[in-house]
Amino acid sequence: MLEALASADIQLDPFFDLSMDYLCVAGYDGYFRKINPAFIELLGYSKEELFSSLICEFIYEEDRELTASHRKSLINNKPLVNFENRYICKSGELVWLHWTSIPMPDKQLVYAIAKNITHKKNLESERISHVAHLSKINQQLKQLNYTTSHDLRSPVNNLLYLADILGSNDNSDEDNKKILEYIKQSAQGLKTSLNSYVDALKENEESNVRVEEVYFETIFQKVQNSISSLIKDSKAKFYADFSGMESVEFNTSYMESIFLNLITNSIKYARPDSFPEIKIITTGNNGEKTFTFSDNGLGFDMEKVGHLIFNLNQRFHNTKDSKGVGLYLVHNHITSLGGSISVESKVNEGSTFTIKFKS
Repeated sequence: MLEALASADIQLDPFFDLSMDYLCVAGYDGYFRKINPAFIELLGYSKEELFSSLICEFIYEEDRELTASHRKSLINNKPLVNFENRYICKSGELVWLHWTSIPMPDKQLVYAIAKNITHKKNLESERISHVAHLSKINQQLKQLNYTTSHDLRSPVNNLLYLADILGSNDNSDEDNKKILEYIKQSAQGLKTSLNSYVDALKENEESNVRVEEVYFETIFQKVQNSISSLIKDSKAKFYADFSGMESVEFNTSYMESIFLNLITNSIKYARPDSFPEIKIITTGNNGEKTFTFSDNGLGFDMEKVGHLIFNLNQRFHNTKDSKGVGLYLVHNHITSLGGSISVESKVNEGSTFTIKFKS
């Protein structure tokens, strides 16, 4: 039986060469011995460059010490799982890789497989930044709330006191006239205070948010480049037409986040029987600035979850990577700058998000 298996004509080279994951074989001496085409394409170096340099030279400097410590464990015959580090591509771009590595002591080799998780790390970084920003705003609002509660007590109590006096039967017409004038002055002071608190609230909401002319094609290309491996692995197809409105007054970082979250969601929640197809169209008619994003993915049951789609920590599909934050961020970015977003969707027929920017 073993002889039959040994003589079976099983060719592993096609598996190695055609895999979309990143496969490599490394020697205990720290050099690549074999690396598959997908990995070569990701890093952008030639085979000669990859094989002639120590592997550590391709690793981001801040991650080298930790990687070296795990490499020692590998050499001591301890498999490495769920390890993440950053590699430097020839273009200078950093990519995050998630590794599983198995040592072969008898051959002095390490067999390893990696996945590109750069897009996940970018989203995590954005979420952390956004949470920190929200925490700062929350603290400011808390302080503003204390100030408002304290400062408005006096004018409100003054109004109540004047109202009580006004209702007294002992007042003359002249007294009532004076009291009404005091009430008017007090109410005007209260209005002024409220206006100042509203202005302070707006300043807190809009702090560090810079609005400028943002070009859709530029953002689209930038986001595509940042998740190029994810797009390639998913075989996603795009149809983008920005001729109806090439740009809009918006925040660049927010726009990048909108593209990133919508595209990665379309890929993450693609139907298993088809590759993602994404259509993005902009229009600018009669002063209305509209951005439409459609896909052919799993979609939503709008009757059940339509009212929850943009809420924080909502998950609608059994995907372990889902954090329930992406669409919340998209909604927050748009509405914080005066726009609106709506969604139409059917289960297994995809979703269409319609964004209307502030005119």
